[in-house]
Amino acid sequence: MIKLMPILLAVLYGLAMYRFSVWRTKRELDTNSTELADPILKVLMDRMAKALDIDRIKVHIYEIEPVNGLAAPDGRIFITRGFFNKYRAGEVSSEEMATVIAHEMGHVALGHSRRRMIDFSGQNAMRTALAMILSRFIPGVGPWIANALMSLLAARMSRSDEFEADAYASALLVKAGIGTEPQKSLFKKLETLTGARGATTPAWMMSHPKTPQRIAAIEANEAKWNVG
Repeated sequence: MIKLMPILLAVLYGLAMYRFSVWRTKRELDTNSTELADPILKVLMDRMAKALDIDRIKVHIYEIEPVNGLAAPDGRIFITRGFFNKYRAGEVSSEEMATVIAHEMGHVALGHSRRRMIDFSGQNAMRTALAMILSRFIPGVGPWIANALMSLLAARMSRSDEFEADAYASALLVKAGIGTEPQKSLFKKLETLTGARGATTPAWMMSHPKTPQRIAAIEANEAKWNVG
């Protein structure tokens, strides 16, 4: 029983972190967001809603400056104020912004947003347990190895989710008559818009796939669907 204690403590820690993360995320989003109200984007969202046979698509503006979109564990979709400002400034087209919304809808529909919160907490628990175990055999270096291994696992899982959400978005955009060209053109802008330095980071360490890989995956889907 004593030997199992670190693992049991790590599991309890993971559960506690999950509950806390959900509560903290909901409070932050509730406090710092408002519903998106843009007539041009509404037209495109209505077309996507019709393609999905739902009444409407509800999107919120999250009042932070980094350029990003996100899907909350409760299924809500958010565009950051920084991203929306890029759209208002003409750096991002309405069709490109619609692809961001479609992508986040993919995360919700495929269960990524809820699972990511669970995964995050579970990975923290696993990291803690692994660090405790490795520290017994490799003092000082054990926690570093545990952190590196869990970071690699998280990055791999996240990249898989991104490809799946991209595919969902592509299918929805095609069905809504918007097409995938805005999706591909936005990817080419993202590193500039976000200030990312993807070229200096190995692809297997990134939480998002590299732009050429994402575009190639979209074009492969287009070929399967015979979409020009």
